[in-house]
Amino acid sequence: MARQMGRIKDGLPREAFAIAGDPENPDTWRLPHHKRSIGRALKGDLDVERTVDWDEAATAASALSPLNRGKRVPASPEEILEAANHLAGHYRKGNKSLPDILAALV
Repeated sequence: MARQMGRIKDGLPREAFAIAGDPENPDTWRLPHHKRSIGRALKGDLDVERTVDWDEAATAASALSPLNRGKRVPASPEEILEAANHLAGHYRKGNKSLPDILAALV
């Protein structure tokens, strides 16, 4: 099902972020983990899983860790768990091993 893109942050739609607090406020979107080609996926022209940027996904997963002092994403516990589940879904669909922090959270 194709979706229409709305607001954009850093060239990416809301769907490219593991945390998108307010869909209308890009300042609340955190943890990008898709390539810009996600726009094509949202239009139905490409499988969304092919747009995952694995380096960014690893960085996003790391930002969920309470041990990542100074680089942990500012988010509520609920947002952390939701983001962990979202990222873990990509890893599973990509047949990749979960980073330790995702395995601990999901």
